[in-house]
Amino acid sequence: MPDRLDLPAGFRWGVSTAAYQIEGAVDEGGRGPSVWDVFAARPGAVRDAHTGRVACDHYHRYTEDIALMRGLGLDGYRFSIAWPRVQPTGAGPANPAGLDFYDRLVDAQLAAGITPLPTLFHWDLPQALEEEGGWLARDTAHRFADYTALVVDRLGDRVPAWITLNEPFVHMVYGYALGIHAPGRALMLDALPAAHHQLLGHGLAAAVLREHGREVMIANNLTPVWPASEADEDVAAAAAYDALHNRLFTDPLLLGSYPDLSAFGVGADLGGCVRPGDLELVAGPGLDGLGVNYYNPTRIGAPTDPGLPFAEAPIEGVPRTAFGWPVVPDGLRELLVGLRKSYGTALPPVTITENGCSVADELGPDGTVPDRPRIDYLAGHLDALAEAVAEGVDVRGYFTWSLLDNFEWAEGFTQRFGLVHVDFDTQRRTPKASYTWYRDLIVAHRTCRTR
Repeated sequence: MPDRLDLPAGFRWGVSTAAYQIEGAVDEGGRGPSVWDVFAARPGAVRDAHTGRVACDHYHRYTEDIALMRGLGLDGYRFSIAWPRVQPTGAGPANPAGLDFYDRLVDAQLAAGITPLPTLFHWDLPQALEEEGGWLARDTAHRFADYTALVVDRLGDRVPAWITLNEPFVHMVYGYALGIHAPGRALMLDALPAAHHQLLGHGLAAAVLREHGREVMIANNLTPVWPASEADEDVAAAAAYDALHNRLFTDPLLLGSYPDLSAFGVGADLGGCVRPGDLELVAGPGLDGLGVNYYNPTRIGAPTDPGLPFAEAPIEGVPRTAFGWPVVPDGLRELLVGLRKSYGTALPPVTITENGCSVADELGPDGTVPDRPRIDYLAGHLDALAEAVAEGVDVRGYFTWSLLDNFEWAEGFTQRFGLVHVDFDTQRRTPKASYTWYRDLIVAHRTCRTR
C-alpha cells in the first residue's frame, strides 16, 4: 500500500456515475424521453430487453446513496445531469421539477462534505433533438449551450467545476458509426460530424461556464495504441487509430487543430462540417482540467476491411474482466506519460474520471460480496497512477467507476462495475469488499499526508 499512497497532498478521491444508468424515474418530474429510452425499447437493442426505466432508482434513493459515499470518505462525486430532465425537448425554458431534483442532490452532497462534479452530457440526448438530427446537426451544439446556461444559472453558485461531455469518441462510434448504442445509427465514417458538433458544443458550453466564473473540464476516453507488430503497415494502422480515438478529441482542445485523418480519406474540415472560426470556439475557453477515462490499451494491425485503415488485434497473455476487457494497469501510466510528452505545457492538470472493472459478483450466503478481482484491478491501476505522478504528470484526483452496479448500456444489468452491489429486484444496496478496501485506502492516504 505505501507505493499507492505516494500521491500529492490534496489529491481528490471520488466515484463516478451517470444519470441514465442509475436514476430511473424516466416518466417522473416532467422528464422527457431520451435517445436511450427509445433505443432500449427496440427489440434486441439491449441484452435481455433491459432498460433504465428503474435502474438503481437513484432518483428516489439518492440520500441512501450519498450516505454510502460519505461512508467512503470521498472528496468528490462525479455524476451526470439528465438533459431531458432539465429540458424535456432539448429547447425552451427549464423544467422546474428537474432542476429541483439536482438542487436537492447537490445540497445533499455538500451537506455530506462531498464536492459535486457534474457532467452535463453523458449520452442521454433528448429524443426530440435526435429527431432533428442529433449530434449530426450543428444546431445541437447551440442547444447544448442553452441547456448549460439553464443548469449553471441554478447550480453554479455551489458547483465550482463542470465536465461538459463524457467520452465523445465512444458516443460517436457506438451511437452514430456502429449503432450498438443509442441513437443506434450505423453510419461508419459519415458519423464524423458527430465528433465536431460535440466538440463545438463543448466550446460553446465552456464559454457559458467561463461567463459564470466556473472551471471547465471534459472527460475523454483515451487508450494507449499498440501496433500489432513492427511492420510498417501495422505501425501506420496504429497511428491512424490513435488519431481517431485519442487525438481527434484532444488535439482541437489543446492544440486548436484536428489531427491528420487522411488515412480515412478525410481532410481538416472533417468532410465539410468544420466552418471558419469553429476551432477557435472549441479551444478558446481552455481547460482547467482534462478528465481521463481509462480501461485498457488497444492493439491495432493492418486493415482487413477495405472500409477502415486499421483492424483491432487481440491482446494476449493478460487477465480479463467479466466484460472480456484486457487488464493492463501499466497502460494507465503509459497513457498519462504519453499525454505529457505529446502536449507538454498545453496539457492541463489531469483527473482520472473513470477507471474500474466488471466482475461477476454474487451476494454470498453470509450477505457479503468478496470481489477480490476488483480490488486487485484498482490496486494495480493506482500503482500505475502513482508511477505516472513520479514521472512528472500532474494528476489531481481519481474517481473510480462506479459507486453502484447499474444499467450498463447495451449490456443491460449483466455487467457489474460497482463498489456497491445492487439487487435490481429489491434495490437493496450491499457494500462489497472493494468498498471497504477503497474506504481504508482513502483513510490511509490522508493519514500518511497529515503526519
